[in-house]
Amino acid sequence: MTFVLTYIDYGLLAALLLMLCYQCYFYLRYMTVVSRKQRKNPPNKYFTPKVSVIVCARNEQTNLQDYLHTLLTQDYPCYEVIVVNDGSEDDTQLILERYAQQCNHLYITFVPKDARVISSKKLALTIGVKAANYDYILLTDADCRPESPYWIREMVQGFANEQTEVVLGYGAYFEKKSLLSRLINYDTLFIGLQYLGMAAAGHPYMGVGRNLAYKKETFFRNNGFRGLLGERAGDDDLFVNKVTTKRNTNIVCSKESVTWSAPKTTWSEWLHQKRRHLSVSPHYKSQSKLRLGIEPMTRGLFYALLIAVAVMGSFWALVIAAAACCLRLVMQLCVINTAAHRLGGRLFGIEIVAYDIALPLISLWILLTQRFRKQPIYW
Repeated sequence: MTFVLTYIDYGLLAALLLMLCYQCYFYLRYMTVVSRKQRKNPPNKYFTPKVSVIVCARNEQTNLQDYLHTLLTQDYPCYEVIVVNDGSEDDTQLILERYAQQCNHLYITFVPKDARVISSKKLALTIGVKAANYDYILLTDADCRPESPYWIREMVQGFANEQTEVVLGYGAYFEKKSLLSRLINYDTLFIGLQYLGMAAAGHPYMGVGRNLAYKKETFFRNNGFRGLLGERAGDDDLFVNKVTTKRNTNIVCSKESVTWSAPKTTWSEWLHQKRRHLSVSPHYKSQSKLRLGIEPMTRGLFYALLIAVAVMGSFWALVIAAAACCLRLVMQLCVINTAAHRLGGRLFGIEIVAYDIALPLISLWILLTQRFRKQPIYW
């Protein structure tokens, strides 16, 4: 069979390979951060600043019973755990009081039940930071369990550089035997590698409240959540987008620094969570939005061009396009699974192609319909 390409083939393949080049650049530049960031030496045992761990809890009696002890039994010389009871109507306060009787480094404060604010979590965090006795603030959620008793020790290593004011960590979800759980785990891993990788490259844009640290002085110097109080979400990513710079941000992505929490169990709950997270993305800095927009755009064009080659191209054009698709898939599997393995998660197979196509479409649908939906008051 003679190798012949038409002008249409050349045009489609040139565009396809251009999209592939950017996708390779994106994955190798940003998504390999976990592979490149592995610490060769153990944590500096002499760098152990005093730390305040802050947890906001609203109707979290079950999660506090399951996970609070993992925060109170960390292998760290001097730290406190501050739990802010955010207007709970269950037995959260009773559970906290029982723990407080046994642990002298647990402190309880609260948000008044009649507080009228758009985002009560921002108020709860502000109360927690004000109550903190120490300058290093480490945040997590009531439904989170640290990977190891060395979580605090690992996260504070990010502050070893005196210029660092914000440390970004990774918050994973437990694996369950369902399609939704696998989708959530892939989405979480992809987003995590993206924000950690961009921060490591000098372009920090977000973090997650499940595993985030900053200095108390940084919080107040930037007037806390001032300018963000009109948003129902964004207590983590918008704050990080507001205060971080190339020089004052560091990341920690060792396996011992990971936190784990339970994923949503229904599609409606996950879409609600996804909608809440995406609702604040239009408020990112322009440079952040540009960088975040290029990857899904080139990804979508890559798949569209594959379809165009299949419909309009010759046999040899289709062979070349199929080879480009296989190359990208192999790269994805290597990068994603290397990171998943090193962070303690399960590996992914060829199903990532379905996730790769579906997730941007879901996000686009949410963004397009966002303004027609009423958002919840609580976080």
